[in-house]
Amino acid sequence: MSTATKGLQPASALAIGLALAAVYVLWGSTYLAIRFALEGYPPFTLAAIRMAIAGSLMYAVLRWRGVPAPTKKQWRTLAVLSIFMVVLSNALVNLAETQVGSGLAAIAVASMPLFAGVFAMLRGRHPSRMEWAGLVIGFLGVIWLSVGGELAGSTLGLVCLIIAPLAWAWGSIWSRDQDLPEPFMAAAGQMLVGTLWLIVVAVVAGERITTTPSASSTAALLYLVVAGSIFGFTAYIWLLHHVRPALATSYAYVNPPLAVLIGALIGGEVFTRHDIGAMAVILAGVVLITLAKARAPAAAAPANPHRVAPREAADEPVA
Repeated sequence: MSTATKGLQPASALAIGLALAAVYVLWGSTYLAIRFALEGYPPFTLAAIRMAIAGSLMYAVLRWRGVPAPTKKQWRTLAVLSIFMVVLSNALVNLAETQVGSGLAAIAVASMPLFAGVFAMLRGRHPSRMEWAGLVIGFLGVIWLSVGGELAGSTLGLVCLIIAPLAWAWGSIWSRDQDLPEPFMAAAGQMLVGTLWLIVVAVVAGERITTTPSASSTAALLYLVVAGSIFGFTAYIWLLHHVRPALATSYAYVNPPLAVLIGALIGGEVFTRHDIGAMAVILAGVVLITLAKARAPAAAAPANPHRVAPREAADEPVA
């Protein structure tokens, strides 16, 4: 047995398939759910409500099950981390989707692994030739997406969809050297602290809910809470314990085309050859980077395979 697979808990092919399907479909559909929820809720208020409910539920269940609460030092770290992972990522995707379609937002967010590769390089990790190729190809796709089509026509959408994956990537890399609680508690803590930041931003931005949100927008909000933030994340953490990381993180290049398909079939969104071509190039770069990581020396595997490292839990999609 290779070092990369040691400690992985046995699981049936059916269970793994269902978990992968959950991550692919639930996370891939969150982009359209955001668009529907925005019909009744302002972007930062939507993010605040989503994070408050999901974070409170997760925190309560974890404490009931005996998981230790974060220490004071860990809460301070989570407060900083939530700025990148919640405010500058999730909330900015909400803001972007007030201007551009959900599928286009998913395509832009697919660039996150590219930014993560650059930040890892700046912090001393030397990319392999395959990773270099993936970075170059992927960023060519990002440039292609940015210089034409619908995204180029919305300055706000373009800026938000550049900052969001960049902030998520930086937070993921920065968190590797920080003292954080176990993954589920780290996620719950980020949501709770992030809620406070989001409330401040919503107030400063002058957001108000002047009319009662429709039933459909509220249903979309609840879907984001339950399906995206709780079930999807739980399935992802389970996968990290049972399959190779390369398979668990395969959502990075499955979710964008799935989000495009869902946006077209359910949301009535229209995509040009420009959008699809840019997505294909971006995802080609992401696939190369993923394959390069899968072939990397097994020393990168967690020292304790029965506890998922906080940095691995930070790979949840920006939406």
